[in-house]
Amino acid sequence: GIGGGTLFVPIVGSFFPFHLDFVRGAGLLVALASALSAGPMLLRSGLGSLRLGLPLAVLASASSIGGAMLGLAMPAHVVQILLGVVVLGIVLLMTLSGTSELPSVSRPDALSQSLALHGVFLDRASGQVVQWQVHRTVAGLLTFLAIGVLAGLFGIGAGWANVPALNLLMGAPLKVSAGTSSLVLSLVDSAAAWVYINKGAVLPMVAVPSVLGMMLGARIGARLLNVLKGSVIRRLVIAVLLFAGLRA
Repeated sequence: GIGGGTLFVPIVGSFFPFHLDFVRGAGLLVALASALSAGPMLLRSGLGSLRLGLPLAVLASASSIGGAMLGLAMPAHVVQILLGVVVLGIVLLMTLSGTSELPSVSRPDALSQSLALHGVFLDRASGQVVQWQVHRTVAGLLTFLAIGVLAGLFGIGAGWANVPALNLLMGAPLKVSAGTSSLVLSLVDSAAAWVYINKGAVLPMVAVPSVLGMMLGARIGARLLNVLKGSVIRRLVIAVLLFAGLRA
């Protein structure tokens, strides 16, 4: 649910001789392909919530266009350093947060009730039916507005911030956060990607093989999300983001 661009941009930008603008353009397409490939399975399993994801995605996709234009105007080395700092900050936040597999939301706020931001899913790892609801909806909407800017700026999608925002701030279960994050990515990344395409910053020799591999990996990942424990997913997310942040 963190999007393949989170690893793609820092690793490819460090190991391959492509300008970072080309890498960021391909990174958005990689994250978009990952989200679109995994989305149908996540919706069928109840781990992705359209009702929760759409209001957040509308704001984030609009602000991602401005972020993409800002990122293309900034020096590449500045973007690279800022990318590492932001990703490591997310790692620190998730590490210090403690367990968050099933956050306790005792009372949803008025906005989440009016938008019916709640649902039920079957956790196949434990065999339990989990009912969930969210709170701090206004803060969540404002957070996703900022996430959209960062997604377009760094070209890595927005899943790296979507998951902790949905899970730690709004109180959605970790698996629902990861699943809904993929749905949000499909809208946010498509909006930002058009800016990179329009500026000529998408190189087919980088983007095409990366997208093909990412679509295959995303389908495997969506199946694993259905059977793995939430605590295992959390440790995987932290490890992946730590490596990517240090590399950047």
